[in-house]
Amino acid sequence: MAINWDKPADRRPPQPDAVREVVVRRCKVCEWEGEVIETGGDTKNPDCPWCHGPTERKATLATSARVGAGEKNPHAAALGRLGGIKGGRARAEALTPTQRRRIASRAARARWGKEKKKKD
Repeated sequence: MAINWDKPADRRPPQPDAVREVVVRRCKVCEWEGEVIETGGDTKNPDCPWCHGPTERKATLATSARVGAGEKNPHAAALGRLGGIKGGRARAEALTPTQRRRIASRAARARWGKEKKKKD
């Protein structure tokens, strides 16, 4: 179970470009050991949830990639590009003529069935 100790401490939402880490922490006083999500800017060690004693970082399990507000995730962009390249052509080849006709007639009905906006 991962405990997020960032939110209760300062009640601020995390920054979108902050690096987050999943770390294993161990209590120096009791036998507690658990996974904790920490923001990259944390310099203080959180207290143990059992005895409120000091904890130490034992290992880092995962780190999030830093993606800025205006930047795109390159992995998501590559996957989207793969689907976009195949996209309509692959779907059109998989459809039967009856299905294509039904889709085209529904699209035409939607286009021509709209009421025109009146100019005042």
